[in-house]
Amino acid sequence: MSHCELASKPLLQCIRKTYAIGLPTLQQSTRSFRLTAGRRDEAQGQAESTKEPFYRSPDPVLVTSPKLEKRLLKSGISPIGSRRRRAALQNSQNIPFEQLPYQCFQEARKVLLADRKEKLKEIERQRERIAKLRETPAEEAGGERPKQSRLKTFENDLERLKILADVNDPLVKKRFEDGQGDMNKPIYRYLWDKKWREYRRLILVQRITQMKVLPDVLPHCDPVVDVKLYFGGKNIQPGQFVDSRVSVTPPKLTIQPFQRGEKLVTIAVIDSDVPNVDANGFDYKCHFLAINVPISPTNIRVDLSKLSDDSQVILPWLPPVSLKGSPYHRLSLFIMEQRNPQLLEFASVKENEVNRENLLLRDIKSKYNLKPIGAHLFRNKWDDGTTEIMDQIGFQGADVELRRKRVEPLPYKRRNPASFR
Repeated sequence: MSHCELASKPLLQCIRKTYAIGLPTLQQSTRSFRLTAGRRDEAQGQAESTKEPFYRSPDPVLVTSPKLEKRLLKSGISPIGSRRRRAALQNSQNIPFEQLPYQCFQEARKVLLADRKEKLKEIERQRERIAKLRETPAEEAGGERPKQSRLKTFENDLERLKILADVNDPLVKKRFEDGQGDMNKPIYRYLWDKKWREYRRLILVQRITQMKVLPDVLPHCDPVVDVKLYFGGKNIQPGQFVDSRVSVTPPKLTIQPFQRGEKLVTIAVIDSDVPNVDANGFDYKCHFLAINVPISPTNIRVDLSKLSDDSQVILPWLPPVSLKGSPYHRLSLFIMEQRNPQLLEFASVKENEVNRENLLLRDIKSKYNLKPIGAHLFRNKWDDGTTEIMDQIGFQGADVELRRKRVEPLPYKRRNPASFR
């Protein structure tokens, strides 16, 4: 023990005795004035004792542990913002974003608010023009077609002004980055479309182009909706291999359009690599076909197993399998918009499209006036569970193994050394 500790030990003992003797008197003299506050403290203590610890119910705004983040994602809750931001918020003063005490930030917000007021005035003027044009008879506007064309132009200008009014607002960007944006508003649709086109759309177009999905299945497709594919709750990247035991159940989709209003789409899954031994080539097979599927910016989830068999599903889900020795199979999923606003007649389509074999998607596209607006791709090959799935669906050829033909070499021909230089 050091000399300082030896010298201070008697003094500390004296202070403790004095505190213990004077504390009851002090408590009795002040207790009558702190009756309500004491009960409040007791209630807070009981609430803190009954509150669950953070590791059992993590807050998506403050969680930083990767293990707790995975637990939140499994429960269907996404952590808000980046991990660095959530770690900073744990020790912050919880000041509202719009009240941050930075002079430059507040002055910039004043400029943005003044610009937004001007945009709102332009929006009101544009709405008055649209209302006036709608009330104008078609004869005075030069006909019904020119009137509708001008009306569509005015509405597009109105959507553009709505986007310009909020595109620089820091609160809008914060909500978008936190995943709390309302897709009914044009600004959030614009920001999400921009983010999708910067990376995920490029990957999708690269995969369907490099793997020759275009033009093998369709001659052309310009994706304008974000399509995500899930097997067993796992997100499948474009071109990823999927085990046969996983793809035996129908997948789930999220189809995110970036234009307002509801659309009716047709969903098709095509295998373009079915071996044809007799023709020494490949055929097509349709693994799923459904029509009259509604989607909108807020209605994006589609479960292929829950679509109606009486009004939507033409060909139910067929698990993909590959013969042993065959190359991998490309299973292409296409989302095609039904240009006719009315529902396709289910009975007639089901009567005509009854054969899965050699079903050409380009023929369906031209026959029912469809427009491809989205795509996805996954691959299948022979694996340990393929034989079991073949027996389960009654596929003939589980005991067949494909082998490549051996190419006979040309007969040996001796070169003439005299001709060498």
